[in-house]
Amino acid sequence: MPPDTVQLSKFLSFVLRHKPDAIGLTLDTQGWASIDELLTKSDAAGIRFNREDLLQIVETSDKKRFSLSQDGLHIRAAQGHSVTVALGLSPQEPPSILYHGTATRFVDSILSEGLKPQARQQVHLSADEATAYRVGQRHGKPVILKVDALRMHTKGFKFFLADNGVWLTDQVPPEFLHITALNQESFNSQTR
Repeated sequence: MPPDTVQLSKFLSFVLRHKPDAIGLTLDTQGWASIDELLTKSDAAGIRFNREDLLQIVETSDKKRFSLSQDGLHIRAAQGHSVTVALGLSPQEPPSILYHGTATRFVDSILSEGLKPQARQQVHLSADEATAYRVGQRHGKPVILKVDALRMHTKGFKFFLADNGVWLTDQVPPEFLHITALNQESFNSQTR
């Protein structure tokens, strides 16, 4: 019986982003793990799947959470790590505006202190409001924050583009943040 793809994706996120040691997996400094080692260690931990199952998750994931090495022998999470890794991404000039989705209960703190990576290595930003809205929905009643990314960049802040299109930066000070006036009704009309 094939594994549940949602559960397998969550498991892969857990071990490739947060707790490789939970199954005795070793990540290199850039977050890569040997696929063979991942399969062997997962099987020993009672999580059974094969290379084809793994490739299906990588190829069909709507969020493109995982990347394969050029030689197809290694896998890593595209971003979102709480374990220390250096993804090896080069700084890039971001678009003028990027977006961050969050829940209303966090807005006051964010506007006071800025965006911080929290348990992750870097702050995650979206290139479009629709993605930010979906992210915000996962945390409660969504709010979308506009980030003056290009202005930040001109002030020396670095931005990186992950393999899956997520923009990363170390922090976003409050002076670069603005709440959008977007609400559920206007969002629904924009995404039709």
